[in-house]
Amino acid sequence: MRDDYLGLFRERKLALIMSLPMNRPAWCRAAFEAGADAVKVHINVDHRASGTHFGRLAEEREALEAMLAGRQGPMGLVLGGSLEQAAPDAEAALEMPFSFYSVYAHHMPAWAIGRRILMAACDASYSMDEIRAMPAVGADVLEASVIPGREYGQPLSMRDLARYRAIAQAVDAPVVVPTQRAIQPKEVGALIRAGVRGLMIGAVVTGQEEDSIARAVAAFRKAIDEV
Repeated sequence: MRDDYLGLFRERKLALIMSLPMNRPAWCRAAFEAGADAVKVHINVDHRASGTHFGRLAEEREALEAMLAGRQGPMGLVLGGSLEQAAPDAEAALEMPFSFYSVYAHHMPAWAIGRRILMAACDASYSMDEIRAMPAVGADVLEASVIPGREYGQPLSMRDLARYRAIAQAVDAPVVVPTQRAIQPKEVGALIRAGVRGLMIGAVVTGQEEDSIARAVAAFRKAIDEV
């Protein structure tokens, strides 16, 4: 098992990341076995796409430790859904053996920057100047979560690709696109051509059952490998 998140972006045409809609070890195992390059899990978040409430680190620790013990590749942890939620557990969470940490930049405590590999996210409110500056202030990977919440689940458009391309050209870091849009396996080639380095699939396209997650991961894995 190679635990190198940044290495995925050097070695893969498009890294495939599974964002679990619940912290369930069986789902994590199924995602890796179906072909996910990495898996992301959460604490301190009310997750919009899945409708799941993820609790404090103490509540989620048993499941997180079980997933870490059985991981078959890099794993990342979302620290929280606000600065106030992320800060209290950040110190203890950063001591856990996750490969990377993930959080919106406006939810990331400044004191925690640089402690581990950070996938920092921007949303639709960020200016291009702010996005361009994010690697300089600590983002090792940029998650382009730039689709407004009211538009979740809509089809991927050419305009979306242009937005992702502009971001990829603006930043000196790998850009990961989450499935806020209902991205289909047959669209992975368009993402690659736009300069996207990672695709993070979640509840919008995978559903919230172990079997549906495994099927979705396998379909995207096959599509990426065939590009």
